[in-house]
Amino acid sequence: MDATASTTMTSQQLAEHVRDGMFARDRAAQGLDMRVTHMAPGEATIEMAVRSDMLNGFDICHGGYITTLGDTAFAYACNSYNEMTVASGLSVDFVAPGKPGDVLVAAAREVSQAGRTGVYDVRICNQAGEVIALFRGRSYRMKGRPTVPVQD
Repeated sequence: MDATASTTMTSQQLAEHVRDGMFARDRAAQGLDMRVTHMAPGEATIEMAVRSDMLNGFDICHGGYITTLGDTAFAYACNSYNEMTVASGLSVDFVAPGKPGDVLVAAAREVSQAGRTGVYDVRICNQAGEVIALFRGRSYRMKGRPTVPVQD
């Protein structure tokens, strides 16, 4: 966080500012009709309805869409401090299928942040709270580069 941001915004306000700025430019999340329902320092929750065009040949949600949802929640959580942060790696375990009409909820939380690297866990559940996938992302922070400009 830069010096001006730290004196003019709380950490929660900064996270919300990042959410708004990121989402305004996030064509992938917009195109998949994702909604950011929670944003806080080191945390983000994003919802996505499983549409018919997201189904694979088995009539379940394609794993790539589930991974994209997890990656999006991960990106918002690790950028919540307003220092540009990118993924350095990820793993995902599919636990159950996403079904047509499901609303999938990806809740990301910071596990570890040290220097330029971080680890984030994302739990992806359906609307009934049943676990669909578990995602772990590893991040790399580019010190001194804001994710979203902050105006005084």
